[in-house]
Formats: sequence, structure tokens, C-alpha cells
Amino acid sequence: MTETTPPAAPTGPDADREPVPLPVTAVTCMEDRAQVEREAAVELTAGTQRLLVGPVTPLAVDRSLRAEFAAAASGASGARVVDARVVRAYEPPRPGGPGEDASALRRRVHTLETEAREASLLRERLESRLAIVGQARADLYRDVTEGAGAGEADPERWTEGLLRIDAEAAGREEELRLLLRRVRRLAEELEQARETLRRTEEEPAELTAAVEVVVEADRAGSATLRVVHLVPCALWRPAYRATLAEDERSVRLESDAVVWQRTGEDWAGVRLSLSTARPTLAASPPALAEDTLVLRDRTAEERRTVEVDLREEEVRTVGGPSAGAEPEGPGGGGAGPAELPGLADGGEVRVLAAPRPVTVVSDGRPHRVPLSAFTAPCRTESTCAPELSPLVAKVAVSANEAGHVLLAGPVDLVRGSGFTGRGELPFAGLGEEVRLAFGSEDTYRVVRRVEERRDTAGPAGVGRRTVVRRTVRLFVSRLDRSPDGEAAEVVVRERVPVSEVSAVEVRLRGKACSPEPDEGVDAEGMVRYTLRLPPGGRREITLEYEVVAGAGVVGL
Repeated sequence: MTETTPPAAPTGPDADREPVPLPVTAVTCMEDRAQVEREAAVELTAGTQRLLVGPVTPLAVDRSLRAEFAAAASGASGARVVDARVVRAYEPPRPGGPGEDASALRRRVHTLETEAREASLLRERLESRLAIVGQARADLYRDVTEGAGAGEADPERWTEGLLRIDAEAAGREEELRLLLRRVRRLAEELEQARETLRRTEEEPAELTAAVEVVVEADRAGSATLRVVHLVPCALWRPAYRATLAEDERSVRLESDAVVWQRTGEDWAGVRLSLSTARPTLAASPPALAEDTLVLRDRTAEERRTVEVDLREEEVRTVGGPSAGAEPEGPGGGGAGPAELPGLADGGEVRVLAAPRPVTVVSDGRPHRVPLSAFTAPCRTESTCAPELSPLVAKVAVSANEAGHVLLAGPVDLVRGSGFTGRGELPFAGLGEEVRLAFGSEDTYRVVRRVEERRDTAGPAGVGRRTVVRRTVRLFVSRLDRSPDGEAAEVVVRERVPVSEVSAVEVRLRGKACSPEPDEGVDAEGMVRYTLRLPPGGRREITLEYEVVAGAGVVGL
């Protein structure tokens, strides 16, 4: 274990050399860090020389540093980079207030110094006002002397003026007395705080960094130097805003990037790119653990039985959620988490670019950067998954016409009545369907009831079977009573268990189902019903299926 101490101040011919400014011109923000590109013109002399450019953030990753000259500039002056490294040094802190990492005692000293300066300025103002009051009193005495000598006495005016001057002087003198007491108290507290700070802390030095580049040039001239390096403490996540048109025929989807950075320097007017690359993903190998395999003979009881287990599985497809998982909560989008999810790029690195230069301040706060926006035609449907929610949600289905993939991220949902909630937009490729739920339809109600019966069938012994019969009844009601209203479609989705073992069979009892599903049961066990309900209408759906398990099946 080594102890890190601040290095000594640089000495030699380069100690007092000011670095050549090298501003940040482009940034590629990744999932947990950023690649910063700096570029500026430098003056070169013929031969080998050492350039100091910067300053740069001390968080620059040394092993990622790369310096080069632009192709045109390199050919004109024959310049080439021989070596480049980050040079860090501790310098006295800049004048001003304490930094964010300053101790409470240092902040207390700074506060007392500020109050003492303000009190000193206020004392000067009060003394000036008292001087003005004294000058007014002297002028009044001179007026009394001259008026009495000339026989033009005015006792009432003199008395009124003297009383007003005395009242003003008494008020200012009292303010000055209280202020002087406060100044003495502040001076004592400041002296004690400074003494405590002197005994307990040293003035913290500020870590600065610059890039030292060794260059060889065939001839003197100007060349464009480009420096690229990685920095931590920067990340981004996608965010969206979806607006459903009033006629419900189109959806406008705005894509943004939310960028955070606390690298120690601001990115002002930079070209911003956003990448899903993870440069440190393979930096550390996975932890290895022993996996012991034991071979043993099964018992007679294990040979006769098949153990099964019921599990819930979330069905998702590329470009949209499963049909049975649309309304994630009341309104279809208000119950999702508010946190920004991690980057999901579909297994391939994606790079997006901001359309115009942006500025991101190094304050650790989220900065929203617009990326793209498009308006696409859509089809809407009123849909419900009663097993998840009794509400009917308005779902819009449109194609991704953004010109780039849509990464998974939160989406703010807006329709005619305003903000309706926040949902989650899944990953969607170019041209793929995007399904968004824009809140619930209050004119519908769905009630779900489930009945289950368990019987046995077949002869005793090996041929004995367990039959679990489940009946799902759905009551869908439309509450509005407008006599001139048109019938509206409502899509209801239910699910049926899917068996993965031959010893368990799931059968849909078609004769007991009323009405029959639109397309039967799909591979994920989803059943779809399309109902047309007039104003005040009511429909009942009966779905019945049975699960048949052999005699050796346990755990059902």
C-alpha cells in the first residue's frame, strides 16, 4: 500500500510555460464515460519541440490518450507526433469561494469573511451619513448666527430643523453603535475560526492537468493538432415524448438524450455523439466459481413421478411488448418506474448524433438534448388485459420513422387532455411497430371472475389423470348512454397456460367458450376477442380450458 503525496511544483524551462488553449470540439458520450476530442491550431518550428496544450481535466484516462495532426496540416509542414502524455500538477487554489469539497470549517471562514466585508462597507455608509448630518447641523448653526445678527430671527423654523437633525443623528448613531458591536464580534469569531483552520487544515492545492506533446516538424508553420482521450463521470440515457393527435390518426414522437457529466470542464458548443458502446465491458473477466456435478441413480419414486412447476413469464417481442401486457397500470402507462433504464441496443453498438452543437455544463445535473422528431400515421384501439388491470386503455400503433433505432427508455405520454402519464418505450428497429398506451378510457368497465374445478379421471393406478378445469368470465360494459352514438370496438386479451412437457396437456374447450376467440390460442398462450359495443352495451365472454396431467405429475 503506497501513500500518494502531492508532487512538487514543476521546475526547469517549462515550469512557467502557459499551455496552448485546446478547447473541446467534439464529444462521444457512452453508457458510463465519454470520449473527448480537442482540436486547435498550433505554431511549429522546424525540428523537434515539446508542446504543452490544455488545460484538460485531471480525470483524463492516460492509456486512452491519442494525439495527431490533421492530414492536410501534416502534409504541409511535415509534422508528426512522437509522444504524448498527461502532465498533472498541484497548484494553489484559484481566488474566490471554497470549492464543493471544502470542509465546513473552511466554509465558515469564508462566510465570516463575507459578513465582515459587508459590515465594513455598511459602517462606511453610516459614517458618511453621520458626516452629512453633522454638516447639516453646522449649516443650521451658521443660519441661526447670521439671521440673529441681521435681525431676521425665525425661532420656529430653527427649532424644527434642529429637532429633525437631532432625531436623524440619534438614529444613525444607534445604528452605528450596534454595527460596531457586530463588527467586533465578527472579528473575534473570524480570528478564532482562522486560528482553528490554521491548526487543523492546510490550504488544499488544486490538481490541474495539461497534455505534453513531443512533435517533429520538417519546416516551420501552423498545423492543426487533435487530441482524443476518455474521461469518466459522464453518461447518457434516451428519453421520449409521444403526442397523440386529436383525431387519433397520427402520433408525434420526439427523441431526446439526457446527458449528465461531471468531468471538471464544461462542454461548450461541441458536436455531440451518443453511443451505446461499453469500452470497459471486457476489462474485467467474470468471476469463476466451482460447479460440482454429482451422478447418482434415481429412486423408484423419482422414476414414477414428473415434477412440474407453474411460473409467470413476461412475453416480449422486438419492437413492442406482448399483447397481454399493454396496460402496465391504470391508464396503461402511469405505473411504470420513473427512473431512466439502462441502454438496450439489441446487441449491436448504435451511434446517434445531435443535429446541432450543444452545451453541457459540468454540474452533474441532467441536460436534455433533442435528437429527432417525426409524425407517423397510426391506428388506435381500445384494449384491455383484465388479468392485469380492469381498465380499458387507448393504444396507438405506429411505425418507427425516426431514421434510427429507438432505444429502450421512458416516454412521456400526451394526448388532447394533456399529460396522461409516463410509460416505457421498448427497443424498436427501423420501420418496426411501436405500441404506446395513452391512458384509460373511463367509459368502459371490465369485471373478471375465475372459477376452478379439480377432478380425477381414468382407472386407478398408472392411467389415473388429474384434470384442472378453469372458467374465466369477463363482463365488458360501456357506460355512456348517448342514443346517437356509434358502436365502438374493444379488444380484450386473456391468456391460457402453455405446457412445456408432454405429461401435461392444456386443452381449450371450444364448445364452452362464448364467443369463440378471434384467432384461437397463439404460441404464447394469448387469446384475443374483438367486441363491438353500442352506447350502454354489455357483453359477456366465457373462456374455458382444462389442464390434464398424468398420474406421475406432481406440483401442479
